[in-house]
Amino acid sequence: MRPVEICKDVYWVGSVDWECRDFHGYMTAPTGTTYNAFLIKDEKIALFDSVKATHSDEMLCRLAHVVKPEKVDYLIVNHVEMDHSGGLPDLVARTRPEKILTSPMGERALRAHFDCTGWPIEVVKTGSSISLGKRTLQFLETRMLHWPDNMATYVPEDGLLISSDAFGQNWATSERFADEVDRHLLQKQLDRYYANIVLPFSPIAQKTIETIESMKLDVRCIAPDHGLMFRTPEDVAWVIERYKELAAQKQKKKAVLVFDTMWHSTEHMAHAIATGLMEHGVSVKLMNLHVFDHSDVMEEVWDAAAVLVGSATHNNGMLPKVADMLTYMKGLKPKGKIGGAFGSYGWSGEAVKDIAGWLGEMGMEMPVDPVRILYVPTHEQLAACVDMGRTIGKAIADKLG
Repeated sequence: MRPVEICKDVYWVGSVDWECRDFHGYMTAPTGTTYNAFLIKDEKIALFDSVKATHSDEMLCRLAHVVKPEKVDYLIVNHVEMDHSGGLPDLVARTRPEKILTSPMGERALRAHFDCTGWPIEVVKTGSSISLGKRTLQFLETRMLHWPDNMATYVPEDGLLISSDAFGQNWATSERFADEVDRHLLQKQLDRYYANIVLPFSPIAQKTIETIESMKLDVRCIAPDHGLMFRTPEDVAWVIERYKELAAQKQKKKAVLVFDTMWHSTEHMAHAIATGLMEHGVSVKLMNLHVFDHSDVMEEVWDAAAVLVGSATHNNGMLPKVADMLTYMKGLKPKGKIGGAFGSYGWSGEAVKDIAGWLGEMGMEMPVDPVRILYVPTHEQLAACVDMGRTIGKAIADKLG
């Protein structure tokens, strides 16, 4: 369990969770994740964040390869969520630090999570700094990116931005740096993480990047709390620009059709709607919720111009997987979408109306009335579904030009 040197006397001492598939209980992580922690050796030795409690021994082993844990002077808590602070009680007991530095909201969260009796907690705010000797730590609060306590730390001497959850990805790899992996695979993980965690805080992400740029920070390396680090000028520039695109939610000529079906009638409707969309050159993603989960769907929704949701009616409402998907999507607050609702029914048919209501509450424009069909769609009824796709396809084309 060797550490990885990022630059002279700066080390990654985190852990790799190869088996993680359920991230925070709501997002799937099919490629695992990492819990990144960082150590700086200077006249004062500083350790940034901890790891999930289950991986604390792994982190302590890596740490011990650089320094004895009791030699650590400062603990910097950039984020108190348990995948970054779960190992903190053991770490405090082992290191007995001179200072534990955290944001104002970080102090509140620490005291809510742990018995902090005797912990030397000191609050730092945006603009605060502390010297390690040859290096300076500058603190920047990044509230609600994605917790109220989030904070980033900048080390000007190394051009190092320890960015907390910003720029993170869920990806367990033996590599530690972006330049060691395929860029397209990296972008997929970056986008997926953003779409499922950071998306509702996009205005804050935009503001944070603007703040970093206005401060004219010479960022030469970005070290997030999950996934790979960015250490080349090209990779740093790339990930900042990609985050700008993600935060802007810039749309493509693309529609996501997400649905659940009992006896395939709603599924047949979805395929017919897709045909009409494609006639206008719209890229279509058909996502059956028996195959795709809500994390997969949001990975596609964030840059789609339209989201069409279908369900059979079951017990006077929509199918459970569709209700779950809509609840999840609503919380992530996708902006500026065109919406559509469709589905089959046998007795009453409330599902389609309910779906339309949810999409409307999300602020989606509905250019065509919902389509619902009794039992099995006829050829003529499927033609009406194609027309629905054509109408929404035209609305997408008109919107995006």
